[in-house]
Amino acid sequence: MLNFSSRCNAIVHSAGTKNITALQLIRCASASSKPTTVKNWINGRAVESKTNNWIELTNPATNDVISLVPKSTQAEMNEAVESCKEAFRTWSKTTILQRQQVMFRYQDLIRKNMRRIAENIALEQGKTVTDAEGSCLRGLQVVESCCSVTFLQTGETMHSVAKDMDIHSYRVPLGVTAGILPFNFPAMIPLWMFPVAAVCGNTMLMKPSEQDPGACMMLVELAKEAGFPDGVVNCIHGQHDAVTFICDHPDIRAISFVGSDTAGKYIYERGSKNGKRVQCNMGAKNHGVIMPDANKEQALNQ
Repeated sequence: MLNFSSRCNAIVHSAGTKNITALQLIRCASASSKPTTVKNWINGRAVESKTNNWIELTNPATNDVISLVPKSTQAEMNEAVESCKEAFRTWSKTTILQRQQVMFRYQDLIRKNMRRIAENIALEQGKTVTDAEGSCLRGLQVVESCCSVTFLQTGETMHSVAKDMDIHSYRVPLGVTAGILPFNFPAMIPLWMFPVAAVCGNTMLMKPSEQDPGACMMLVELAKEAGFPDGVVNCIHGQHDAVTFICDHPDIRAISFVGSDTAGKYIYERGSKNGKRVQCNMGAKNHGVIMPDANKEQALNQ
């Protein structure tokens, strides 16, 4: 919600609403309100950071500062991992059916709040709302697939693999995991990560992009509403120091990353050297060629 100052009201009264653009209203609201601070999410609640280092979050349409993102302190990051570690003790022992029920509720909440999440992406990242809704839908489809965990988590057996010997395999959770997110899909990519980790019995520490953390924060809040126990998913903020912390912390067993080649190679090398499972999706490109005979408006919309 935008809170307009008396200056905004004066503009509307003097010029008439027909001549006021949405961009002018956003600029007016951004200029007249003090930027809020983005909170960490630790043990099921939003926590104000005690850091002295903040990153300005700007609206790409106006360049106005709309929020301040903390560079989480070492103590805050350690607290978030400890919360994940503690939650794992009980969450990993819940039944497949219990975790499945949480996913049923979660996908329903995402669907109901998709427009609100998309509007936040439009504000912080710059996509059109329609495009942002499309990316939310792709993330929702992953959560929906998590509802079939009862099938996906089945093990295997082999009878008489050798004399008097049978083989039984089981899928068991790893422990504390971590997700490092890029700026370009701030809702879709976290939904690739923590719902999948959680439904398999793991806990996860998320590190959103400092350029657009709002969508991920909304998603972790909805996760609590859906029934994720406190500590199953936590969220810290920052830049290089936060990434290095995740790569080095001994209690984090696995890392998932999507983003640039440079960051991905660093995370893969450093995390692997510390004995972690690391998956890095890097270097994706979406090429588009506009031909001379293209319809201008259609090309811009696409």
